[in-house]
Amino acid sequence: MLLLPQWIQSLDILYAPLHNLQSDFIQSDLDQLRRDARMKSEAATKQRSGGSHGSAPDAVREALRRAISAGELAPGLQLRQDELAEKFGTSRIPVREALRQLEAEGFVTFLPNRGAVVSDLSIDEVVELLEIRIALECHALRLAIPAMSDIDHDDATKILRSYDDEPDPEKWGAFNWRFHKALYVPCNRPRLLAMIEANYGHVSRFTRALVSRATGKDRPQREHYQLLEYCRDGEVEKAVRLLREHIVQTQKTLRSAQRHASRDKTD
Repeated sequence: MLLLPQWIQSLDILYAPLHNLQSDFIQSDLDQLRRDARMKSEAATKQRSGGSHGSAPDAVREALRRAISAGELAPGLQLRQDELAEKFGTSRIPVREALRQLEAEGFVTFLPNRGAVVSDLSIDEVVELLEIRIALECHALRLAIPAMSDIDHDDATKILRSYDDEPDPEKWGAFNWRFHKALYVPCNRPRLLAMIEANYGHVSRFTRALVSRATGKDRPQREHYQLLEYCRDGEVEKAVRLLREHIVQTQKTLRSAQRHASRDKTD
C-alpha cells in the first residue's frame, strides 16, 4: 500500500473545517495535491527499487538491436560506451549491460583493444540462421493456425496490401517481417516468438537489400498470399510446407546473389 508523506496526510486536518462549505475549488486543490504526492512517491519508490537501472539497459538494448537489424549500424562499427551513454542520456553502466546482452544474442562482439563492435557474419553463418528460421517459424505457424481468427487474417491482408504499394526495396524487409510476425503471434508462445524475432533480426540485416533486389517482390508476395490463404482455410500442413519452401528459396537466392556480387568485384 502506497503511504503518502505525513505533510500531505495532514492536509485533511487543515481542510476539514472547510469541507462543510462544499467548495469545489478547495476540494479540487486537495485532490490535485494528493495526485501529485502519489506520483512523486511512486517515482521515488521505483527509483529506490532500481527501476531506472532495470529499464535503461533494456531501452538501450532494444534501440541498438533495431538499429543493427535495420542496417543503420554496419558490421564492424565500433560502439563506444561514452558516446552511447551521451546519446541515450544515461550512464555507462546501463550501456555496458546492454552491450553484454547484445553480445549474448550475437549482435555485438567484444574485441581486444577495440571494445564492442557490431558483429559480422559469413554467408555460411547466415544460411545456418535461415535453417534455424525454418525450424522455429514452421513450428510457430503450426501452433498458430488453429488459433487464428478473422481479425488475424484481415490484419495480415492489410500488411500485404501495404507491401504491394511500397516501391522502395529498402522498406520491403520491414513489411516482410510484419507479415510473418502477424502469422506467428496467435501461437501465444512468448519465448518462441522472442527467439524468432532475434533470429530474424540477424538474418534480415544481411538479406534485406541483397535478396530484395535480386528477387523483387512479385514471387515472394504470391507466396505470401498463398500462405495466408492456407492459414485462412486451416490447411496446416500445406501452410507449413509452403513456408519452408519460401525460406529455402531465400537461402538459394542469397547464395546466388553472393556469387554474382563476388564475380562483379573480380571483373
